[in-house]
Amino acid sequence: QVQLVESGGGLVQAGGSLRLSCAASGSIFSINDMAWYRQAPGKQREFVASIISGAITNYADSVKGRFTISRDNAKNTVYLQMNSLEPEDTAVYYCNKLRGLPWAWGQGTQVTVSS
Repeated sequence: QVQLVESGGGLVQAGGSLRLSCAASGSIFSINDMAWYRQAPGKQREFVASIISGAITNYADSVKGRFTISRDNAKNTVYLQMNSLEPEDTAVYYCNKLRGLPWAWGQGTQVTVSS
């Protein structure tokens, strides 16, 4: 079973930046398309960004142009660079597979953006 550990969250002012990391155990990480998701208080978990075949990226409209997803298969890690953060980006951020039955969710990393 793959274990996911997200990190890099924190408290930042609007307009600031954060870089999230998601470290995965297990060699099967490299063959899976990966995604970042987020869940704000009182809301359902939503898609944020994905990376397919190591290079093709896709983003939710709300973060397009501000967030960048990348991965390092040698380190079994996927990243999310978040720029121009807005209070609406406040949420717990998770990574997981893009398709199929998800692996067990990690604890996530809290991102709080103050106005």
